Amino acid sequence: MVETLFEDIFRVDTLDPDGKKFDRVSRISARSEQFDMLMHLDINTEIYPMRAGEKFMMVLASTLNLDGTPDSGYYTPGNRKSLADKFDYVMQGKLYRISEETREKQVKADMYVSFGGLLMMLKGDPSIAARFELDQKLFILLRKV
Repeated sequence: MVETLFEDIFRVDTLDPDGKKFDRVSRISARSEQFDMLMHLDINTEIYPMRAGEKFMMVLASTLNLDGTPDSGYYTPGNRKSLADKFDYVMQGKLYRISEETREKQVKADMYVSFGGLLMMLKGDPSIAARFELDQKLFILLRKV
């Protein structure tokens, strides 16, 4: 069984909080229900439209193989089942920055991942960030709930 690094239900607060920059991409700002994480995520809204108020499940995993074996880095077509079969939108990326900030005696960790130029910032509990490593390859999987 594949072990995920992080999963939670998010609610989209706003679309393009800094204004629309690209035709087919929107940046969503969302907050998680269970861990109270803040996420900014670039989404190709031409193939996966999102609206303010929608809820979706987001999973971060290091592999899509259901048996948990590391990903080879190559697409192998076939009838093999994967974690991606249970989701609507999947991207592969690399974690390029982890940082911590302290405000009013509260520590928050920031994680930044690039999915081929589509960016994600996830901010929240430092104990969640401790599960991740710099330059780690990640898959983000999304499904509306």
